[in-house]
Amino acid sequence: MDYRSSPPLCCRAPQGQQRPTFGRKMKSLYLAIQQHESRRWSPVAKVTKNGGVYRLVYTKGAWEVPGFSGFARMEDLYQEYRSAEIFPILKNRTLPRSRPEYQNYILWLGLSPEEHDELDELARSGGIRATDQIELIPAPERKEDGSFEAFFFVRGISYIPGTADIDLKIGDRLFVMKDFQNEQDSAALLLRTGDPVSVVGYAPRYYSHDLSRLAELCPPQDLLVTVERLNNNAPAAYKVLCKVVAPWPAGFDFFGSHVFDEVPKAPVS
Repeated sequence: MDYRSSPPLCCRAPQGQQRPTFGRKMKSLYLAIQQHESRRWSPVAKVTKNGGVYRLVYTKGAWEVPGFSGFARMEDLYQEYRSAEIFPILKNRTLPRSRPEYQNYILWLGLSPEEHDELDELARSGGIRATDQIELIPAPERKEDGSFEAFFFVRGISYIPGTADIDLKIGDRLFVMKDFQNEQDSAALLLRTGDPVSVVGYAPRYYSHDLSRLAELCPPQDLLVTVERLNNNAPAAYKVLCKVVAPWPAGFDFFGSHVFDEVPKAPVS
């Protein structure tokens, strides 16, 4: 299918502690690619859903990934693509409802089995596959009260000794620490418990820069990270679901780097 020519068309619960974390419907996602040599993640495209129509545009980060020439059937980086159906690059990263583990999986993500859609699922799961280096990043949205709210899974649990012995509970607050001597990512943010202090894991890399900026602009107590779900029987990547709530100061620009900006559209001849 050539998406440029498509007309716009207006269980059993797992063991573990849980509470509803459905949140709002996801409207926008970035597709990021990890570069092989530098291991840097670069956003290369943005997908939005509005009125039942999916829209994909490439971002300036696509110019910084060596050899990247667009996704299948959407090779022109200067075009805008629309479809009444979710794009295959995204559909292939959702779990089919026919899979026996589907109900548990959706609950791990903290989503309503009846009310979520594909973008909600991908915003929580990241759409990560073992066959490529692509991750989906939810675009921050400002709430009506002027705050920022996002959900994410704690990263790096399997690489930090002793995390299985930490006595976490739903509602526990986690505290953010800079890991500036991290050789892989000097902007990395660790998450720790209160007293007694234990390191739980990392915040997602794509939030590190902006959360660090918020911590400098706002009172420390206003940056609140809490445990929303504990999925004891889930893989490490889905063990601990957190929610972060913080003020959104006037003039603050989440994902303000140029790599998140849309590529200018090709002029119509």
